[in-house]
Amino acid sequence: MRFIYLFVFLVSFSSNAQIELSNLFSDNMVLQQESHVNFWGKAKKNQELIIYTSWSEKIIRTIVKDDGSWEVKIKTPSAGGPYNVQVTCDGETKTINNVLIGEVWLASGQSNMEMTLSGNNREPVIGSLDAIANSNNTKIRFFNVKVKVSEERIDDVDGEWLEANFKNTPNFSAVAYSFAKYLNQVLDIPFGIINSPKDGSVAEAWISPDVLKKITTNKELSYYAKQPHNNPSVLFNGMINAIIPFTIKGVIWYQGEGNSGRYQNYMKLMNGLIKNWRDEWGLGDFPFYFVQLAPNGSLGQGNGTSQAFLREAQLRTMLSVKNTGMAVTLDIGSTITNHPPEKLLIGKRLAYWALAKNYGFNGLPHSGPVYESIKVKNNKVYVNFKFAKNGVTSYGKPLSGFEIAGEDKIFYSADASIDPHYSAGWENRSVLTLSNKNVPNPLYIRYGWKNYIEGALYNVEGLPASSFRSYDFD
Repeated sequence: MRFIYLFVFLVSFSSNAQIELSNLFSDNMVLQQESHVNFWGKAKKNQELIIYTSWSEKIIRTIVKDDGSWEVKIKTPSAGGPYNVQVTCDGETKTINNVLIGEVWLASGQSNMEMTLSGNNREPVIGSLDAIANSNNTKIRFFNVKVKVSEERIDDVDGEWLEANFKNTPNFSAVAYSFAKYLNQVLDIPFGIINSPKDGSVAEAWISPDVLKKITTNKELSYYAKQPHNNPSVLFNGMINAIIPFTIKGVIWYQGEGNSGRYQNYMKLMNGLIKNWRDEWGLGDFPFYFVQLAPNGSLGQGNGTSQAFLREAQLRTMLSVKNTGMAVTLDIGSTITNHPPEKLLIGKRLAYWALAKNYGFNGLPHSGPVYESIKVKNNKVYVNFKFAKNGVTSYGKPLSGFEIAGEDKIFYSADASIDPHYSAGWENRSVLTLSNKNVPNPLYIRYGWKNYIEGALYNVEGLPASSFRSYDFD
């Protein structure tokens, strides 16, 4: 009888509960440090709602709106914790436990971001076992957003905050985990990752409807609308909208394969997506770092050039959009799969950008060599790069993948060497030299201009160069 009474009491209490919070506001969450974070939910209309945080003596009060919604800003201190947050309204209290204050990043894109530490079927992640075994760290937490495809904007996400440990990390994004792990290791502060990718997705699915209409055509959209998750804006509606306006530091992005067949408008799409998300969040030009499409020789498509053009579009986005950065992967592609196994290395390359641009490591090398200019002398082409202050190197690998052409625009494989003495008046102490006996008067050069290439050009700090070309006639 006592059991029945208790059961009835609990059911009754539950049915009268008024406070509703997004799943993002739950045990183990991470909030952005030194900020005024957005905090919202639903409760009994027209009632006073009180929020108490254990890191502050200040109590926040607000009145629930007529529609039952409420929203406040909570001031957060520098990194630390654990803390708790209590939300009280009309005699009901909800407590969020084990809250950390630190850095919060959103990870998104398609399958290369989705790929977990444990790998996929017949697709390994190099170093995964060691990473998993050493992953016990209460200062690293993940929120994996459940995939939702929607024609309308959804206001909440399914998922939960989980601490990093050997049981949970096999299901964390390998790239995002490596990014968070490296930054936590260097900075010794908590990191929270909201992970919201969808395999096989195209950029168009991640852009809000109003923005997408301005930057693309119905014909372009119809090309992709072959799968429900690639319909216009459906992933923005289902997997991004509900995260807004959860306060974040920035975004890491890994996508491109889905758009490689239509690379012509990819730069426009990415520029639009970045501006779209920044405008929606209202946090200014937050950092947006992305991974360049890795060389792909699978499915017999290694000699094609569509992916080279897409890599170029990604490079141009980095060079043209404020507060962006790109992790180059030209040296770690695969002839077997779309998913290069060096996921942990990719995460570190993204982290270098964050350290240099956001965490005070001014001057830390973070980009591989970027083509700047050429000079022609004695039938040879001398190539100069940005982000190669101390020169370029191949670390002993053959310098393949370079091509030159003359006035006829017919490209030939180029003999490439690194001249440590010739500077051509440039700052770099090492200059790349290209030549071919069939091109006595070279005018144009390109590098890595195929779907698959084993990139071997680096700056001396060990970061690889992107695909590039010196012309723009095709």
